[in-house]
Amino acid sequence: MQNSTKRPLSPFMLGTHYKWQLTSATSLLHRATGIAAAVGSLVVVYWLTSLAAGPQAFDIATSFLGSWLGKFILFFWTWALFYHLCNGIRHLMWDLDYGFDLPTTYLTGKIVIIASAILNLLLWLVA
Repeated sequence: MQNSTKRPLSPFMLGTHYKWQLTSATSLLHRATGIAAAVGSLVVVYWLTSLAAGPQAFDIATSFLGSWLGKFILFFWTWALFYHLCNGIRHLMWDLDYGFDLPTTYLTGKIVIIASAILNLLLWLVA
């Protein structure tokens, strides 16, 4: 049977059939930051393993993580952790059946983005 309507067949056609929205971005970021948090945790495991491996291995790991590239990786890893945490709290509220109306969904999406940025900046200013 032929689909006689001109409706899009897949939500993955963003940009061609679907209008990009804040909710799309926060959903995509939640998935991406979950992956980034896991991968970034491997960097921390590398650092801890180098500590156990001896002073020379620890110096190599510390010099890499202290470089601009290492700090760049750590900065975005900590932001990914904070974003995933904040958006996870938002999802928990949804599980409790709060915040599903469209204005609240957009407001909490903006709050998650801003809060994660502020928390990350505060961490880096203190550390």
